[in-house]
Amino acid sequence: MDSTQPQHTNRQYEEDLRGLRAGLLKMGGLVERQIAEAVDALVNRNSEHAREVIARDEEVNRMDNDNDEQAIRLLALHQPTASDLRFITTGLKITTDLERIGDNAVNICERTLELNEVPQLKPYIDLPRMAEIAQSMVRDSIDAFMRDDTDLADQVIARDDEVDLLNYQVYRELLSYMAEDPHTIGSATRLLFISKYLERIADHATNIAEMVTFMVKGKMIRHDETRKRGT
Repeated sequence: MDSTQPQHTNRQYEEDLRGLRAGLLKMGGLVERQIAEAVDALVNRNSEHAREVIARDEEVNRMDNDNDEQAIRLLALHQPTASDLRFITTGLKITTDLERIGDNAVNICERTLELNEVPQLKPYIDLPRMAEIAQSMVRDSIDAFMRDDTDLADQVIARDDEVDLLNYQVYRELLSYMAEDPHTIGSATRLLFISKYLERIADHATNIAEMVTFMVKGKMIRHDETRKRGT
């Protein structure tokens, strides 16, 4: 054996695993903050705050790359098996969902900047509630991942129905605004987009929660139609 090749000890391996865990946890915390601040910028019509969220997306993208590189390094250098292999491959997928959550927070801010150029159409009630639920889903899905907690993951998956219902309520309300007054179409359409972005954030959190079940139990439930029907 070539003695010039680096020898990877168990200690190095554990340190690399901890590094990936820490990176994913930090990224999860950042995108959760992005959701909260994006909706705060919307509700308070704060364009400066919205621009700060947009600018911070570069940090989310950097974390995405860093976590991918860490996971690939673990696979290449340590050739993990069994539960560690599932953890690392799940981490690779989770970082993609987190990055897309960050993108949707940016999308909310871009629509907010446009909405702030015109008078506010209506008080924001359902959208902040959607954001609160979606944000909690992101937080709990990452917690479930870190703790191998499939019960918490199941709770996240179930909560997605609440966001879908609120999204439908927003859709119906804004549709009535547009039908009654065509001048509201521009603002109402942007609010519909924001509602959809929040619904997508919840979907990505659901994806993460479903992957937790795969990681812990080795069971893929993402396309399980019987589960979706609750049977």
